[in-house]
Amino acid sequence: MSVQPSTDRPDVSRATSDGFVRGLSQFIGGPLGSHAVPPEKRPGRFWTVPRIVLAMTCLVLALSWVQKSPCMDGNWQKNFQYTRYCYTDVLALYYAEGINEGKVPYVDHPVEYPVVTGYFMGALGLPVHSYGESHPDINQGTWFYNANALVLSLFAIATVAVILALRRRRPWDAAIFALSPIVLFTATVNWDFLAIGLAAIGLYVWVKRKPVWAGIFFGLGAAAKLWPVFILGPILVLALRTGRLRPWISSFLATAITWAAVNFPVFYWHHESWLRFFRLNSERPIDWGTFWYIGRYLDGKWNTGAGGDQGPFQWLSNNIPTLNNLSYALFGVACLAILLLGLLAPRRPRLSQLAFLVVAAFLLFSKVWSQQYVLWLLPLIVLARPKWGAIIAWTIAEVGYLAAFYAELIGAGGKTVIPEGTFVLASTARFVTVAVLCGLVIREIWRPELDVVRQSYDGVDPDAGPLDGPDVGWVSGLRRAFGVGRSKEAPVEAPSDPPPGAVAAPGGVVKG
Repeated sequence: MSVQPSTDRPDVSRATSDGFVRGLSQFIGGPLGSHAVPPEKRPGRFWTVPRIVLAMTCLVLALSWVQKSPCMDGNWQKNFQYTRYCYTDVLALYYAEGINEGKVPYVDHPVEYPVVTGYFMGALGLPVHSYGESHPDINQGTWFYNANALVLSLFAIATVAVILALRRRRPWDAAIFALSPIVLFTATVNWDFLAIGLAAIGLYVWVKRKPVWAGIFFGLGAAAKLWPVFILGPILVLALRTGRLRPWISSFLATAITWAAVNFPVFYWHHESWLRFFRLNSERPIDWGTFWYIGRYLDGKWNTGAGGDQGPFQWLSNNIPTLNNLSYALFGVACLAILLLGLLAPRRPRLSQLAFLVVAAFLLFSKVWSQQYVLWLLPLIVLARPKWGAIIAWTIAEVGYLAAFYAELIGAGGKTVIPEGTFVLASTARFVTVAVLCGLVIREIWRPELDVVRQSYDGVDPDAGPLDGPDVGWVSGLRRAFGVGRSKEAPVEAPSDPPPGAVAAPGGVVKG
């Protein structure tokens, strides 16, 4: 009887399966041989691949702290925070939100972020202010930033740990995240790792077949930043294909109840403060580097922008409600397209592939695309398509955009650094590389034989969790109705983490 290997088995052929890694391995002595003993199997060896990756993460986060250190004292004169690339909202908003004066978020001052982020700011900031009152010799802003940097770094490490746990056969994939310059430059620009860490934990417990707990973490993440709630959409696609709606309903209800529970105190007792986040996002104009910003710049090449001589993007810039509706409509159309893709694909797409597409579509059509939002995409692309080449090209574009963005901020102060066209070019490169990543993910959904994660996991989705069964019958009929041929029914998939001592027999049946 043939026996399938355990999902805990590392992929020792990693250096030969990825073109970039294969080329790099030649530089340091060649890829691992097919008969070599992997480091994880050597008794007494401390530096296993997961520990190496976690150490890399800690090193990059430490370097990120060093990179931000010139700005920690808050003495930002003559655009110092931009010329040193060390700007961070964390320090700036300690003063802007009145926490340095002991103001309680939402109670004494309307915070511009969702409530979990506001709670987080107050939980770290108010003790710092209280301590600073009795110790006037300390720099409160520095202490506040360092406390936030420490906790946010723990969330970043937790995110890498989740990636390692979800890809036990491919542990080196997590190095794409751990070594990313994106983490180096943007880890503590804002509080995004709070939502990213919560969403990552939600994915982990989803894979562990605990949809209610997954919903709780998705709800907490959505109450810190909006985007974790988008993961429920891809889960719904998988539920429709397998005909198992109960896990999705459980996760959806848990998400909604959790989000409502943590929002209720501020919503009920400080309603105007609670509305601040929603009103700000509704009223915000076209932001730096977005699709709409690029279009407005191009309009300016042919139109003066005066009344009666405006291009469509210039007109939208002056009609924010219409811009909001159009942005939401385009995102909605993109989500419908992803739904169709998920239902018509020859094999059920992997959860991380669909999640990446949804979050990327949101950013591509949003009127706001802050520099740190790139962190939202990084763990998702590592799980969706862990190929170094395209991710490196995207990373270069993101770092180039960051440099151009800071040059624009300096220019906004009256000192021109780069032409406006250079910034638009950098913005376009960011937009195009994210769109290309979307195209590559779509290609691998449509042609699952190209998916390296499926190859490592014997054709199954290691992230499916409770939705790991075959397609329901109507999926084949839907594909025929759209003229894309018959769907090949997937075999019953074994759980991604069988119990200790269990052996997966042919056909995916687990025997302990």
